[in-house]
Amino acid sequence: MDFTPTDDQEELRASVRAVLARACPPSAVRHVFEGKDGEYVPSRSGLWKQMVDLDWPALTIPEQFGGIGLGFVELSLVVEELGRVVAPSPFLATVTQFAPLVREVAPADRAEPYLRAIAERGATGTVALAEAPGTWDPGRVTTTARPVDGGWVLDGTKSWVCDGVGADHIAVVARAEHSSGTDGLGVFVVPGDFSPGRVLPVFDPTQPLVELVFDSVMVPADAVLAEPGREGVHASITRALEETTACLAASTCGSCRVIFETTLQYAKDREQYGQPIGSFQALKHRLVEMYLLLERASALSAYAALTIAEDDERRSVAVAMAKAAAGDCQRLLVQDGIQLHGGIGFTWENDLHMFAKRAKTNDFLFGGARTHRAAVARQVGVWT
Repeated sequence: MDFTPTDDQEELRASVRAVLARACPPSAVRHVFEGKDGEYVPSRSGLWKQMVDLDWPALTIPEQFGGIGLGFVELSLVVEELGRVVAPSPFLATVTQFAPLVREVAPADRAEPYLRAIAERGATGTVALAEAPGTWDPGRVTTTARPVDGGWVLDGTKSWVCDGVGADHIAVVARAEHSSGTDGLGVFVVPGDFSPGRVLPVFDPTQPLVELVFDSVMVPADAVLAEPGREGVHASITRALEETTACLAASTCGSCRVIFETTLQYAKDREQYGQPIGSFQALKHRLVEMYLLLERASALSAYAALTIAEDDERRSVAVAMAKAAAGDCQRLLVQDGIQLHGGIGFTWENDLHMFAKRAKTNDFLFGGARTHRAAVARQVGVWT
């Protein structure tokens, strides 16, 4: 397993970074934070239109469905760069949540219309999985699906749906009535405008979250990606969620790296008693600790991406380790990054809070550090 990016991967990273430097400066992100764009809808943003023009949504869509067919490592690199600029777009929801779920659970003929729409027209999508009290474990889904003539009817409530307002398609994970655990799970696609939903209060407005209520919502048979009871549905959902989780870890690493770089530069520039504050021993120790956690999280994120790209049997453990490490990293870097900036670090005018909020939100979505540390413990057999 070679951790060194290829020349093509480095060229992709440089190209994405150059585009984002022009298309997504801090001022554009601040517009969203300050509500100057009104009710922000990611799929209608100018940044998303540029991404579609550059074929970014098609990067990892298989060529048979009109995509470019690159691998998961390339996707991870792009997502990390998006985290570096706190990019407000439906890329994460569409390319790292909806597309993997469709690809994993649906037969090719059923998946093609959705994946081709993403690759060729920039259609957007998201996944409705989590429910109160806050878990992304498919085995704990309570939303039900009951068969009727011509399709299925969904009943239940989904929370923390990323970019749920404005998405073209929403993939809903539900279960057959009277089923439990990993049995009876199914995946259904409903149009994004089936309900306006309830926009939830968020820490990071560039990643809007909604709550969706399914009250006898009819899903036609041709919009069912996986019928409840079909063998292997839980395993397929889990594989898709691993891609989503690994991408969130990569995005967190991108945001945390900017926090570290900004803090390090501030420590070099800010002077007290006639010398840079970064020369003080106590601050050196804190900066080193920040750097160590950042490099640990970045290495584990890269490892997780490689295990997914190579379909390594260690991918489940690797993804959980990466998400846990990213959570540990953001907790320290957000705390120390703000504190080491002194008074300016607590102000709205300083851009640091935008990266802190993105990192905090990423930690919450699809399970935090504690959840994934427990997952590692279960998978290696030290805790049940």
